[in-house]
Amino acid sequence: MNDNEQAGLPELAGAQLGGMPDVVDQVALARLYGEPLFAMPTDLYIPPDALEIFLEAFEGPLDLLLYLIRKQNFNILDIPMAAVTRQYLVYVDEIRTRNLELAAEYLLMAAMLIEIKSRMLLPPKKTAEGQEPEDPRAELVRRLLEYEQMKMAAARLNAVPQVGRDVLRAQVYIEQSMQPRFPDVHVVDLQEAWRDILKRAKLVQHHRITREELSVREHMSIVLRKLQGRKFVEFENLFDPSRGVPVLIVTFIATLELAKETLIEVTQAEAFAPIYVRLAYQAA
Repeated sequence: MNDNEQAGLPELAGAQLGGMPDVVDQVALARLYGEPLFAMPTDLYIPPDALEIFLEAFEGPLDLLLYLIRKQNFNILDIPMAAVTRQYLVYVDEIRTRNLELAAEYLLMAAMLIEIKSRMLLPPKKTAEGQEPEDPRAELVRRLLEYEQMKMAAARLNAVPQVGRDVLRAQVYIEQSMQPRFPDVHVVDLQEAWRDILKRAKLVQHHRITREELSVREHMSIVLRKLQGRKFVEFENLFDPSRGVPVLIVTFIATLELAKETLIEVTQAEAFAPIYVRLAYQAA
């Protein structure tokens, strides 16, 4: 042992006697405000309400009341109000000393139980029809039955397996084959493709316009033949709408030419009256 090692022995012994070693890499028991704690404190104080154990957890006043009734096998349609109210008040007094805000709803239910009990002590008053009055416990029983139904339904729903709680989705990676797989073609796909081809074919088709040769002289002869042997012909009967607009126009021009050459006469008895056409060489 050299001189330096002998000089370090008193310092190490002093650190062990003091209880707080100076070595840095010693494992601390805990950290207090970021500082390492190597020894247990001698003045450790644990408050009495630091750890509370609730044997029964209730979701509200109705839950507690239903628990008291079912625990003692009371008939829910014939609740012994005195016994239930007494047990209920014991529990309310317990939680009122610890959490007043939580006890507010339970105090409201306790007041309702006391009111029902007081109404049951009073003599019943018959109605005007002579029927028995309704039981003061009827409304409370109805609420308890509805709450029990909802609670049982919630328990059944909670028993159903849930994703993430009871079961997990399995994810399996399957390596695809190197050979390409072509998609299947159905009959509907072929029909859609054929319709698209027909649409494109209609876009490129040609439309040729031809000029129809119409002779005014020929239609003048047609008008004269219609007037031949007839005394009067109504102006509208000279035209044939089924042959199209060009023929109507040429027939009208032919009629004007005949009137211009005084081969026909166009007459009208009065304003807005029908127009008549006749041959000019016929006797009036």
